[in-house]
Amino acid sequence: MALSSEPAEMPRQFPKLNISEVDEQVRLLAEKVFAKVLREEDSKDALSLFTVPEDCPIGQKEAKERELQKELAEQKSVETAKRKKSFKMIRSQSLSLQMPTQQDWKGPPAASPVMSPTTPVVTGATSQPTPAPYAMPEFQRVTISGDYCAGITLEDYEQAAKSLAKALMIREKYARLAYHRFPRITSQYLGHPRADTASPEEGLPDFHPPPLPQEDPYCLDDAPPNLDYLVHMQGGILFVYDNKKMLERQEPHSLPYPDLETYTVDMSHILALITDGPTKTYCHRRLNFLESKFSLHEMLNEMSEFKELKSNPHRDFYNVRKVDTHIHAAACMNQKHLLRFIKHTYQTEPDRTVAEKRGQKITLRQVFDSLHMDPYDLTVDSLDVHAGRQTFHRFDKFNSKYNPVGASELRDLYLKTENYLGGEYFARMVKEVARELEESKYQYSEPRLSIYGRSPEEWPNLARWFIQHKVYSPNMRWIIQVPRIYDIFRSKKLLPNFGKMLENIFLPLFEATINPQDHRELHLFLKYVTGFDSVDDESKHSDHMFSDKSPSPDVWTSEQNPPYSYYLYYMYANIMVLNNLRRERGLSTFLFRPHCGEAGSITHLVSAFLTADNISHGLLLKKEALMEEYAIAAQVWKLSTCDLCEIARNSVLQSGLSHQEKQKFLGQNYYKEGPEGNDIRKTNVAQIRMAFRYETLCNELSFLSDAMKSEEITALTK
Repeated sequence: MALSSEPAEMPRQFPKLNISEVDEQVRLLAEKVFAKVLREEDSKDALSLFTVPEDCPIGQKEAKERELQKELAEQKSVETAKRKKSFKMIRSQSLSLQMPTQQDWKGPPAASPVMSPTTPVVTGATSQPTPAPYAMPEFQRVTISGDYCAGITLEDYEQAAKSLAKALMIREKYARLAYHRFPRITSQYLGHPRADTASPEEGLPDFHPPPLPQEDPYCLDDAPPNLDYLVHMQGGILFVYDNKKMLERQEPHSLPYPDLETYTVDMSHILALITDGPTKTYCHRRLNFLESKFSLHEMLNEMSEFKELKSNPHRDFYNVRKVDTHIHAAACMNQKHLLRFIKHTYQTEPDRTVAEKRGQKITLRQVFDSLHMDPYDLTVDSLDVHAGRQTFHRFDKFNSKYNPVGASELRDLYLKTENYLGGEYFARMVKEVARELEESKYQYSEPRLSIYGRSPEEWPNLARWFIQHKVYSPNMRWIIQVPRIYDIFRSKKLLPNFGKMLENIFLPLFEATINPQDHRELHLFLKYVTGFDSVDDESKHSDHMFSDKSPSPDVWTSEQNPPYSYYLYYMYANIMVLNNLRRERGLSTFLFRPHCGEAGSITHLVSAFLTADNISHGLLLKKEALMEEYAIAAQVWKLSTCDLCEIARNSVLQSGLSHQEKQKFLGQNYYKEGPEGNDIRKTNVAQIRMAFRYETLCNELSFLSDAMKSEEITALTK
């Protein structure tokens, strides 16, 4: 990845990518894929490239015949026979490293599952990690033996494995530069020795730990000194300069960001990958196999897992930590709570001035009179803020559910941070939800607050709302969602170009990072913000394919909305620069966790694969308490207690809770993969389940690394 501020000026950590003939062919293929996606969007079939039907491609007669012919040709090939022999030797070594026997488990066969596991052994810089001698019970494993387990021809298998490994390497590159998370075990299989020797916190995002009980969460006295850096936006990305002289010379502070040309080539490679026949066949078969393998694991080990959980004192599903990682602040209360609050305010303060229109002050009673309604007659049904079946894949209808009784006046009054009351009603409801979470002790949430980018004052106003109304809760962390509605602001002449929207979103953050002394409130608020989200209706059609030839944000003056991938790239690029600057200052960093995959095309998933730490998405089909959502999921998908506890553990891992909190809630080694990273005393997840997940992941990764080793050996023998 090339890193620069100006293509010829800024020091780079990586050489600029040279566009090869292969890259150009990939780019042309990606353009064809994009054109096909546009046609399929018009026919409401945008997911057909990504979703492989049961009978495609392996179930079709012609495909089977072609595959059979290739297999017969392989059998007659002397070179293929040598490669198979070489690969068989590599696979046998891999399997011997991966599959532990009973003798590998140190301690008694039925050792207590609460004992801490020891550190796994890695035999070399590029060798595969081996399961450690964990103190845990034996369980029944499902293995497949044979020449190779891909289920396709060796040539296609090697091509698919090489492509998938390249995709993982590309994702790792973007994750590492932005201080996003990437699995260490995957890095080891990709041949990166630093992944094994890295310190526990290396590669993890920096989240600010919660204040101690005796500390004031609103203390403004710990702001670091001013660095006197200057910030200037060029091409949609903010650059930091040490002083005015450096700005004049266009020599920015050395902070990385992805080179646009490199990024678009990487995106083209992933787009080309998802249309590659051998890769789709390989992935389709492996996913089917993994689903069946887990079903067999459950059938063989369900009682053993349950026995582990029964022997775990004190802990059960109801007292393990769980985090609601996808919730909008305006929907964090259930509909009954909102109705009760509206009625309460009308009964206790009907004559309070709550709005002003054309210089005339309006009371709460007058607001309801103008809507021709009496709060006493309101019901949950008439409130109509429940996202039901009719909102599924309909973002327009989903958005309307944020207007109580369909009235935007009530939304502005009760669900906004900026209004005549300074967002008081909204703050009071959020605090009531927070108190419920604190009383439950084991439930946490990450509500989303909106920053629109129409004005740079949005950030200080939001920080002031947070502090003045004392909204902090130890059971809440905050995500900032940025709606993709530039077209609306541009059509109303509120913004001159897309670059100004980006500047309004990110410049206040850079200023608060460089000079916290003059931005104390925002500096404080950012301690409790853990990430960014990109939200809006993904089904909105865009016929613009994002590439290095796309107009830069400062010249995007059209009223047309930029495409999803354009938004994600420029948000990610600015977050990357900001994270590296904050890391230098010892401040908390931010994750990028956009909505993705709800109703958009596969190109959205490609963009998120490159730029997102994780996808925080999902249609809110139920606005109820978090515990009830788990209960509903358990009924619908027939989940066991171990399943539910595993989901809860994953929610904590994915969340923006600090390193110290995760150690407290999940165990000291939570950041490690497999049973070693699980403390059943805290998570109530069976070590058998963790071992199954870890060994299965190692096995799948070994298929990729073994294919690459086989290719290297073949090249050496030629």
